[in-house]
Amino acid sequence: MKEHIPTTATAGQVPVAAQNFSRYQVFIVAILAILQFTIILDFIVLSPLGAQLIQELAITPQQFGWVVSAYAFSAGASGLLAAGFADRFDRKKLLLVFYSGFILGTLLCGLAPDYYSLLIARIVTGIFGGVIGSISFAIITDLFPLQMRGRVMGFVQMAFAVSQVMGIPLSLYLANLWGWHAPFLLLVGVSVLVAAAVILYMKPIDAHLKLQTESKAVWHLVRVVSNRHYLKGFGAIVLLATGGFMLMPFASTFTVYNLGISLEQLPMIYMVTGLCAMVAGPLAGKLSDQLGKYKVFFWGSVISIVVIAFYCNLGPSPLWLVLLLNVIMFIGITSRMVSATALMSAVPDPADRGAYMSIQSSVQQVSGGLATMAAGLIVVQSPGGALLHYDVIGYVVIITTLVTMFSVLAIDKLVQRKVAAAAVAGATV
Repeated sequence: MKEHIPTTATAGQVPVAAQNFSRYQVFIVAILAILQFTIILDFIVLSPLGAQLIQELAITPQQFGWVVSAYAFSAGASGLLAAGFADRFDRKKLLLVFYSGFILGTLLCGLAPDYYSLLIARIVTGIFGGVIGSISFAIITDLFPLQMRGRVMGFVQMAFAVSQVMGIPLSLYLANLWGWHAPFLLLVGVSVLVAAAVILYMKPIDAHLKLQTESKAVWHLVRVVSNRHYLKGFGAIVLLATGGFMLMPFASTFTVYNLGISLEQLPMIYMVTGLCAMVAGPLAGKLSDQLGKYKVFFWGSVISIVVIAFYCNLGPSPLWLVLLLNVIMFIGITSRMVSATALMSAVPDPADRGAYMSIQSSVQQVSGGLATMAAGLIVVQSPGGALLHYDVIGYVVIITTLVTMFSVLAIDKLVQRKVAAAAVAGATV
């Protein structure tokens, strides 16, 4: 399906789709990408550290699943609580408040002496970190038109790939050298520098404050959650979250104990797949702006389904095959997330963006936490360390991916109608 976006320009004007980024826009994209890098790395670093944590803390896969889910559930709760007032403050100030709390939570992770301390630290980190992504996406939606958002989302979500290339290998190296606390302590240092850059160079983002009508935050929240169009977006997010949250937490354990890849070779897998994803992210964003966001999402989903069906049924395999499958799988996943995020950014009205993004983040985190818990109940670790029933997780992810394709198609039709109406009214979405 080809997305119809008017590109007619009057004399002397450049069509929005062909515009270049200004210097300040480049800074915004760069700082949000680095900020997302710290948030994403804090979350996904638990996956490659899984094998080490299970061994050193003497915990079960189910307990490890709770460590991952604790972040998701607390993030979901805070996102819902923040939704009512997310559109009532300067987004820069809101970003700094929650990012400061995230830094504190990450520090507690780096100082945690045992399983229960780590569990509490993940809850604190989730309370603050889970809202930051929604604030960042609200900032992007405020500052960039829909026709540029694919490229913006591609670069910002490239943070996931950078964390694969730089963050995870470095974290694994530090964990092997000084213990699993080291990656979190390093992340605290990087995050402090990012916060300083936001304070010094980001301008206030408060144009949305002029559009507020409700006097109470609770009514703003009720209106957003009761909007039938917004509910379609929330439903799609529930399905999108299932795949990553079910597969990723146990990916390193599956790779080491089922596929026969050593802990020393594990950083190479993350680095190679991350390098490819760094290229795939911006490319997927550019293609989604040019060809249509749903078209890129559709083919990314197809690629993901095919690879997951094969990968989750593998036994001991050569390194080259594991690398190849991971690269293709991450290309598919990256294409899905970049295009879907850009598409769904057009769902909320300007006055509701902060609330919508917060609720969306909350829904994503809670559904992801439930998916992680479900995965922890499905898989069982044999005495030799191998994970049993990982193929079942793959089948569940495939089914949800198929359903998501239809759900996002409905979102695409909604956005096309909204873009057409906005073009007639001379407005933007």
